Formats: sequence, structure tokens, C-alpha cells
Amino acid sequence: MEVAYIIETLIKIVVILLVFSALAGLGTYFERKILAFMQRRLGPMHVGPYGLLQVAADGIKLFTKEDIVPTNAVGPIFKIAPVITAATAFMAAAAIPFLPQFTLPFTDYVVHPIVADVNIGILYVLGVMAVGFYGPLLGSLASSNKFALISAARAASVFISYEVITGLSLLAPLMMVGSFSLIDFNNYQAGGIGDWIIWSQPVAFLLFWIAAFAETGRTPFHLVANDHEIIDGFGTEYSGMRWGLFFIGEYANMFFISFVIVLLFLGGFGDGSVLGAFAFLGKMAFFFFFFLWTRAAWPDIRPDQLMWLCWKVLMPIALINVVITGFVMMF
Repeated sequence: MEVAYIIETLIKIVVILLVFSALAGLGTYFERKILAFMQRRLGPMHVGPYGLLQVAADGIKLFTKEDIVPTNAVGPIFKIAPVITAATAFMAAAAIPFLPQFTLPFTDYVVHPIVADVNIGILYVLGVMAVGFYGPLLGSLASSNKFALISAARAASVFISYEVITGLSLLAPLMMVGSFSLIDFNNYQAGGIGDWIIWSQPVAFLLFWIAAFAETGRTPFHLVANDHEIIDGFGTEYSGMRWGLFFIGEYANMFFISFVIVLLFLGGFGDGSVLGAFAFLGKMAFFFFFFLWTRAAWPDIRPDQLMWLCWKVLMPIALINVVITGFVMMF
């Protein structure tokens, strides 16, 4: 049995790496197509039918591009920074249940589509995703580029500030469920749509969702890459697959945080039925789509506006929500 568990765990790790690496590449295709549709353009059209092979073309380009390390860069740190971003994104997936458990056909073996159901699952996921911030930070500091350094300062202010909002927004749901396990959160809401935490904690849901944009560095909180300054922020000096690893990490984080939002507030996969599994994937797809939709609809906001929103609006609301939840649970 122990050997079977080890083999199952290794298979799950490989599947997660392969599936979400591929989805990160496909995510760029979906983003281009969705943005093009919303802006009355065509998007990728020339490489394969409907541009479907554009992802493969981009992959070949990134793998074959020259890997340039600037003369004055701190070589080892410059090289390891993209790996940190991609690795931490996939490490976060270890505590996320991607589907309900199921039994293999013609056997009695039950598969649990989660690598490790640790009892501090939420803390682990958010903690590891937060560590991923060191990738852009170290990459920009090691690049010997002042514009990349400015990007690192902006990224630090955004990520650290909105980590506070993420944590405070989760306090109220945690008080209700009494567990840090994402499986326990799913089971708490397994009674149906009326049991979803979003109905009792709409403020926490909105706070967590807003903070998710900052945590993933997406528009309108896209201050890390500095597109409006015609540079690539922390990635200015990167080329080839090292540059690609940063964005594999970004898109993987978008998928993983979408799973987490559904598990925390929208019932997860419910009672574990096939319908619940499809509904789970559909809800996750909506949140991923919303990341792309927001990029098409909203401009980036200034750093001072972002900090004002965090400390003067969202944090007081989060604290008030925790206090009110505490009083309601007491009485």
C-alpha cells in the first residue's frame, strides 16, 4: 500500500506539472483571442488553424532564443530567479484538490486528486505563492538595470500590502469552517448552493478576489511589468526561456488562485459527483476568464492609488468584517 501511495503521488506530481505547464501556454492563446475579440481584432490567425499552433511557435522561439546575461548582472541570482517564480507556483498546487476523489475502473483503488491534504492547506498555498514574489524581486535586483529596480520596489509594495488583505479576508471564513484544509472548506459547503460561503461572507469574497489580482500581478494592478513605460519591468534584461519561466509562473498562479477562490467561497466540487466536478472546472474557468476580461476593460492604476485602496479602503473593511463575524458567531 505504501508503494502504491508513492507511485500515485509521483504520478499526480507529473500530471500537475505537465497539465498546468501546457495550460500556461494555452492561457496566452486564450488571452490573445479574448482581448482581440473584445477590441475588435482577430488575434493569432496565421500559425495553424485559427492560430492554434501559435503556442507551439512561441515555445520553439523561447527555447531557441539566445540566453543573454548582462555583463554587470549577478549571474547565479539572475539565472535562478525565474526558476523560483515557476517552482513556487507549482509547489502551491500540492495542497489544492483539483477534482473530487474517484475509484479507478475495474479496481477498488480510490484516487485523491490532491498531492497532500495538509491541515494547513490554505496557509501553505498562500505562503508558497507569496514566496514566489522573490523571483521578480531577485531578478530585478540582479539585473543591474535601474528600471528593473524600480519595478522591484513597486512589486514589493504591492505584494506585501495585499498579502495583508488576503489574510484578513480569510479570517472570517476560517472562523466559520474551523479548519485550514481546502478539503474541509469544500465539505462545509457540500450541502448545495445554499451552503456556499459567498452568501454568508460576500465581503470576504470580494476582498479576496480583489487581492487575487494584486497577488498575480494582473491588470489593473499590473505595476510589476511596467508596460506603460515601454519596458518589461523585472524582465527587461531577460530573454529566451528564462523570460518564459516568469510567465509560466504567472499563468499557473492564475489557474491555482481560481481553484482556491472556488473552493473557499463557491462550493468547490460539492458532494463529489461527476456534475459537481464539471461545475467545479466551469467555475474555475470563469475566474480565469475574468482575469483576462479585466485586462481588456480596465487600465492600470497608479501606485499611490493602489496603496490608498489597500490601506484606507480594503483593510478597514476587512477588519470590520472580521469583528462583525465574531459578534454574529458569539450570539
